[in-house]
Amino acid sequence: MLLKTFGWSFAITAAGLALAGVLWGWQGLAVVAILSVLEISLSFDNAVINAGILRKMNPFWQKMFLTLGILIAVFGMRLVFPVVIVAITAKLGPIEAVKVALQDHERYESLVTSAHPAIAAFGGMFLLMIFLDFIFEDRDIRWLEWLEKPLARLGKLDTLSIVVSLVVLLVAATTFATAVPVHGGEGTVDKASTVLLAGIGGLVTYLIVGGVSGFFEDRLEEAEDDDEEEGAQSPAKKSGNGAIVGLAGKAAFFMFLYLEVIDASFSFDGVIGAFAITNDIFEMALGLGIGAMYIRSLTVFLVRKGTLDDYVYLEHGAHYAIGALAVILLVTIKYEINEVITGLIGVVLIGLAFWSSVVRNRRALASGDGSGSKAEVSSGV
Repeated sequence: MLLKTFGWSFAITAAGLALAGVLWGWQGLAVVAILSVLEISLSFDNAVINAGILRKMNPFWQKMFLTLGILIAVFGMRLVFPVVIVAITAKLGPIEAVKVALQDHERYESLVTSAHPAIAAFGGMFLLMIFLDFIFEDRDIRWLEWLEKPLARLGKLDTLSIVVSLVVLLVAATTFATAVPVHGGEGTVDKASTVLLAGIGGLVTYLIVGGVSGFFEDRLEEAEDDDEEEGAQSPAKKSGNGAIVGLAGKAAFFMFLYLEVIDASFSFDGVIGAFAITNDIFEMALGLGIGAMYIRSLTVFLVRKGTLDDYVYLEHGAHYAIGALAVILLVTIKYEINEVITGLIGVVLIGLAFWSSVVRNRRALASGDGSGSKAEVSSGV
């Protein structure tokens, strides 16, 4: 099971490190290895979130996530996306932007860093919406009962997460974005309008991709419920089954897009943080790509092992980590926060959620019914 799931990750790691050693020597090999560890530590909570979505998809789309998805993650988000950002923010042509990335590493780093406020605002708002929609939803299983129960009551207001997000964006734009330090320490610049525009873009992207995938998922569940009620097979029902397959395909497609946008949002801080280690675009792409491969393999592993069903608070911990990352991204518009802190916050929150799940499972076993009492199931703390 372990080798089957992580086999490609192990192989790509070996090939990637060997390539780094050949191209850049021992120093390049060390840089790529460090970047891989950085990506894994920063995106561990991403794997848990992805697993919660991926387990709803069939094996075909799970395979797409590991094949086409990894190509998008490595070449799209870690290699092409930073160059596109440079081209847009610096108003350079595509060819010139590529030349800067390949030949002028210091200028490339400066341009990407200067685009960080827009990147942070977009990714921060997208991740914040994921967290708020989770925390405002009324669910049977709660981790922090004292917090999640009252928030679920507030969540009955359908647009509350949007309102909160817009308020947070307005605060970020009028505080962190008004005097952003220029890369190199030469004064400050006002990025308020840029942050507002990028943040609204992140919010709109979430509403479109998440809304469409949710719509098809709801339609699929309704169609399946109707199909079960019809009883015995009939020609009409066979036609209905065809419609269900079609809905499943559409739902899975938009869920796949949703997963890719989530991965993009998580990759922003990794790409920016990588400049603290190297400004060579190929070293970054190789190191972060290896890390991204492990995150995807870990996602599939969690799905196949049923880990989220066994440790029910893991999703809660991952969503709290997402909320923390969203806030950190917005704060980094003005202030620099060490990537170690960002990674540790996610690991600690997921670790606490895992331990709470273990305690819950032990109580359930002690009760003798395998499920635990209502109080034990609904609250972890």
